[in-house]
Amino acid sequence: MPTVWFILVGFMIAAYVVLDGFDIGVGILHIVLGHTDIERRMLLRAIGPLWDGNEVWIIAGGGTLFLAFPLLYASSFSGFYMPLMVLLWLLVGRGVSVAFRTHINSSVWTNFFDVAFSLSSAGLAAFYGAAFANVLRGVPLNSQHFFFEPLWTNFMPGAHPGILDWFTVIAAGVALVALSMHGAIFVALKTSGTMQVRARNAAMLLWGAVVFLAASEILATVLIRPMLKTNYLTHPGWFAVPSGVGVTLLLVLYFLAAGKDRAALYTSAAFLVLMIAGAAIALYPAVLPSSGNPQYSLTIYNAQASPASLRLALYWWLPGMAVAIAYFVFIYRMFRGKSAVYLP
Repeated sequence: MPTVWFILVGFMIAAYVVLDGFDIGVGILHIVLGHTDIERRMLLRAIGPLWDGNEVWIIAGGGTLFLAFPLLYASSFSGFYMPLMVLLWLLVGRGVSVAFRTHINSSVWTNFFDVAFSLSSAGLAAFYGAAFANVLRGVPLNSQHFFFEPLWTNFMPGAHPGILDWFTVIAAGVALVALSMHGAIFVALKTSGTMQVRARNAAMLLWGAVVFLAASEILATVLIRPMLKTNYLTHPGWFAVPSGVGVTLLLVLYFLAAGKDRAALYTSAAFLVLMIAGAAIALYPAVLPSSGNPQYSLTIYNAQASPASLRLALYWWLPGMAVAIAYFVFIYRMFRGKSAVYLP
């Protein structure tokens, strides 16, 4: 049961990254791709019916994490208290910016909220990447499985790192450019004409940055946490996952060049899923490694809820998730097609 719930939590994280990822990417590129108010409204309309629903996945993921691994939830949410507060404000900033720009009839305030929307989205992507890298690198857990990290120390990974160091900054860059590319592809799919061409060109430009930063992050991970190779060396078949990362990136470029935006979006989503899956395989059975004493690491075994609770919860989680997936399929089918702007 712990392994089953490890997979289910990973599934919900991947669903959030893929679905809300293009929303965040569109937000990052909002003031870059949209040169006029009408174009920016077109971008907002492309994600308008979807973005708030997509963010539900992070709430559901947090609830699932609390249900399956309560000690991990308690440890990570207390140790990452400061960055979580920053993330909360960035989420609020995105929502407020989208809502307020249409309620104040002033070009000054409209431009202000457009910039706030882009900066909040960029900060959100960067902080997600840095947080994910903290899990890969490890945090200074004590014997009670709790920790505290300052924002930074000497900017170097080690037994007592900060939230930000050179490794987590690279990961922040990976998340920023990968979600930007994902969002640009979504814009290319949902628009036509000049905006579509502009979005494709942006996606192809970002593709090179994704390749460089993702390769740098993988090499850096092997360098500072060589034990993450253990599962791959023990079960060489898992090397298909990092190989798939490279294949999907090549396919993204191919489909973009061919003008096949839908296929490019699907392969971009596959790239994000495989990156998360590759990290999960490397970590298993750990869920939050210790950067100091490995004996203090949290695993699926010492962080899990009781086996009876996990079995009972599965009976409720599966039908609930089936309903949620059916709802999202319905919504995405209802709002398929190109985006438009309804002028007053």
